[in-house]
Amino acid sequence: MSRLVATFFYSGLLRPAPGTWGSLAALLAAWLIYVVGGPWLVLLALGIVLLAGWPAAKAEREASGAEDPGHIVIDEVAGQWVALLPVLIGAAHVGAPVLSLWPGWIAAFVLFRLFDIWKPGPVGWADRRGDVTGLMLDDLIAGAMAAVCVVILAVLYHGVMLA
Repeated sequence: MSRLVATFFYSGLLRPAPGTWGSLAALLAAWLIYVVGGPWLVLLALGIVLLAGWPAAKAEREASGAEDPGHIVIDEVAGQWVALLPVLIGAAHVGAPVLSLWPGWIAAFVLFRLFDIWKPGPVGWADRRGDVTGLMLDDLIAGAMAAVCVVILAVLYHGVMLA
């Protein structure tokens, strides 16, 4: 069961770039969850992913013997959902179809992957912890940084370019 959770339904076993595959799977899952229950259900699912993902990642990490095994992507799922929250909440707030905000989806995906790979500042600090908390935390921080950038891009586009 820990492998199913840690690999997010085995999406982390896809090659190359399992983290990117995990992030793409996270986008699909977020859309499905949003359709069922809106942004608040995605937020609840994020909490569940964190509660189930931490022990699953710990078990998979111990089983593999690696510090940050590539097949563990539950952390990418959590981070990607954090990055996507402004888009989901924004769509619900204005009553727009969530997929009509596709530029926000792309921005959330690209920015999250950028921060997750580049590991600037606090993302790198969390990653260097070398423990399961760091494994999960670096993606949450990367997701938060991406979310802030998504909001900034939305403000620029809607506030400046459409003004």
